[in-house]
Amino acid sequence: MDLVMMTAVMAGAFADADAEGVKTPGIKFVDHVAIAVPCGELEAQVEAYKLLGFREIHREEVLGRDQVREVLLQIGEGPNLIQLLEPLSPESPVNKTIERNGGRPGTAHVAFRVDNAQRAFDAMQAAGFQIIDKTPRAGSRGTTVFFVHPKSRADHPFGILFEMVEDPQQK
Repeated sequence: MDLVMMTAVMAGAFADADAEGVKTPGIKFVDHVAIAVPCGELEAQVEAYKLLGFREIHREEVLGRDQVREVLLQIGEGPNLIQLLEPLSPESPVNKTIERNGGRPGTAHVAFRVDNAQRAFDAMQAAGFQIIDKTPRAGSRGTTVFFVHPKSRADHPFGILFEMVEDPQQK
């Protein structure tokens, strides 16, 4: 199943479950697809995306556990973004993703927008998902986020890291 189909199935499944009285994470849409970029390649990647018509809308260094430099790119006026992530240290989880990918750029995670990160966290935890963060935490650009493990469900592992994103400016 490709990423677009998997996203549609997940969003639809969570929305339908609500009608049955099951608490769901309230996924609204794909917020962004994150691409891990090796050290020193971020600016060249940004320029390549600009050649496709993307524009840079945000740039930030995220320290703490993440240790990345990020650039968010948007095409058109839609809410879906590309997030380029360059590790700032060898301990960065993004650096580990690049190492697993043979030193090449690659997909780091897919992020879904939710209205309320805590409510999404509680619903996913109750449904048995393996959540990496102990509680929702501060993300870049003023968001609240948490990550869901790729092997989160033994019965149906997703195979990709998911991030849930609450953006207080876009409710």
